[in-house]
Amino acid sequence: MKTKLAVAVAAAIAAGGALTAQAHEAGDIIIRAGIINVDPSGDSDSIVLPTEPATVLPGGVDVDDDTQLSIIGTYMVTDVWGVELLAATPFEHDITQPDLGIDAGSTKHLPPTVSLQYYPRGGQAGWQPYVGIGVNYTYFFDEDVDPALGEALGAVLGATSARLDLDDSWGLAGQAGVDIPLNDNWMLNAGVWYIDIGTTADVVTDVGTVSFDVDIDPWVYNIGIAYKF
Repeated sequence: MKTKLAVAVAAAIAAGGALTAQAHEAGDIIIRAGIINVDPSGDSDSIVLPTEPATVLPGGVDVDDDTQLSIIGTYMVTDVWGVELLAATPFEHDITQPDLGIDAGSTKHLPPTVSLQYYPRGGQAGWQPYVGIGVNYTYFFDEDVDPALGEALGAVLGATSARLDLDDSWGLAGQAGVDIPLNDNWMLNAGVWYIDIGTTADVVTDVGTVSFDVDIDPWVYNIGIAYKF
């Protein structure tokens, strides 16, 4: 996914580099839409099962990536400063346990992010690079325990039921991107974010609860089109 995005961004720059259009200016509203990929880069604590002696799974869990549709809105407060809201359709991630070699579960989440952006070429015609920093809130829902993990917990702990709970997360986000004009209103857009997402996972069974921290910390890649009002 990352390679494809890099190729697409390079092609967009090559296609749009010679074009000029109206500058980003105070009062503009920019709506960006496209394809967005969340690629977790973090890791998790070891998982300690309450056996005698304790069973430690040092690999923690792994979280895979997912691609969805994005909708991103920016309001230009001045020619060079804007405020952006990042939103998308819900992401769904499969969770695996590498030490046991099994699927552990899955979760969905929504990661709305508000950022203050700086446009160094704001007020000038042509392509518009930008950087930003903001705050992310990630809401987890529809957490499920995979049957394979349920069977493993039954064999090791004697558990007959299990559920997965993930705490919601607040964290900082950094971003960089570019708008490449096609005409006065339409643009190509590409952007990347690094988002601090951390959660505590609770695997709740009828014989006890296993808790461990997960640092998801994804790179987020978006490519699509934009329209300026």
